[in-house]
Amino acid sequence: MKPVNIGILGLGTVGKGTVEVLNHNAEEISRRLGRDVNVFMVSTRNVENARRICSEQTLMTTDPFEVVKHPEVDVVVELFGGTEIAKDLVLEAINQGKHVVTANKKLLAEYGNEIFAKAEEKNVMVQFEAAVAGGIPIIKALREGLAANNIRSIVGIINGTSNFILSEMREKGSSFADVLKQAQELGYAEADPTFDIEGHDAGHKITIMSALAFGTPVNFNACYLEGISKLDSRDIKYAEELGYRIKLLGITRKTGKGIELRVHPTLIPEVRLIANVNGVMNAVRVDADMVGETMYYGAGAGSLPTASAVVADIMDISRLITADTGNRVPPLAFQSGEVKEQVILPMDEVVSSYYLRVQVDDEPGVMAQITKLLADEKVSIEALIQKGVIDQSTAEIVILTHSTIEKRVKAVIAGIEQLPCVRGGVTMIRMESLHGRNG
Repeated sequence: MKPVNIGILGLGTVGKGTVEVLNHNAEEISRRLGRDVNVFMVSTRNVENARRICSEQTLMTTDPFEVVKHPEVDVVVELFGGTEIAKDLVLEAINQGKHVVTANKKLLAEYGNEIFAKAEEKNVMVQFEAAVAGGIPIIKALREGLAANNIRSIVGIINGTSNFILSEMREKGSSFADVLKQAQELGYAEADPTFDIEGHDAGHKITIMSALAFGTPVNFNACYLEGISKLDSRDIKYAEELGYRIKLLGITRKTGKGIELRVHPTLIPEVRLIANVNGVMNAVRVDADMVGETMYYGAGAGSLPTASAVVADIMDISRLITADTGNRVPPLAFQSGEVKEQVILPMDEVVSSYYLRVQVDDEPGVMAQITKLLADEKVSIEALIQKGVIDQSTAEIVILTHSTIEKRVKAVIAGIEQLPCVRGGVTMIRMESLHGRNG
């Protein structure tokens, strides 16, 4: 069979890895496909470096639009990242009738609806396994492996930088600032780490998975984002003493009132598998009606793990390259006419449990004032613990609540912060038990 010609946009970390995977496993790939995959053309700013890893036959250019318009390129592999030029390139590739593989979660979370509609119109495929959780095949699991199920919830550790920072803070008792500096020195965090530590990266990924799980358009603007930069090492210590770990989670869940779509630090019981995912590793837990709980664990980033997912997408396209749209797996798992807007719950309507930490005057009657505020808002207490005396006149209290609607907890916090005996604000961290149905 005729080889499939690919054009690669960008020879950075993932681009080089993609060439390496295709070269190293060329025989295995050919055995599986019955045809070869040929790196036909590459767009890169450094042609000299590209020439060292690509074959002599590979065409080189510094203009990415030459790749997407070349008549002999069958599949465009977009690895630039970002949204500005990447969006234009992907849409032009589709207009040219070329299939697309991308690792660009930001592009799909923000412009996926436009891209998928154009791809259907032009009868081409857009594959994006590498856009979520690197080498973990979670997109294929959601679109195909779990296709017989109603998916109830997805919970994921899907940002390695944040997970590394939280793991180090827990294990070493270090401050957030110290561990962030270490992560930057190790290359796990960028010089400007905002995208990772404030939840944007995880938000893009959980937005894509939510659309796949529930048959909705991608809607990143509706995703609640809260990062880890304000976490105190005391909270991580207290959580562990209470049998919990704090993780930055992406959470999406189908409820009777709508879909939850959120990213924030979360206390989870240390006995849960996902609580024990440490360092830069990723994990995604899916709860579905027929199969129950399934867990996907692995490298969420890195050259070869991410390239593994890119090449798998290229291979999928190669198998279906002659099929029409109706005989392919839809990009968002559901037929396009069945992808429908659904209510995304505002955070005030989300039901969760809560960890509250507050500093108060160390005097009689303080506990009674706080418990009255909780009772007035019908917030049930699981535990109320005095963690110790900060100084001669100040004590620190930790409260764990049972499940309740968030707006009630916010009302309690507002009341607590108005008490004369309270010093400073209340720290609130959401808790998820991750057990049973919809857990």
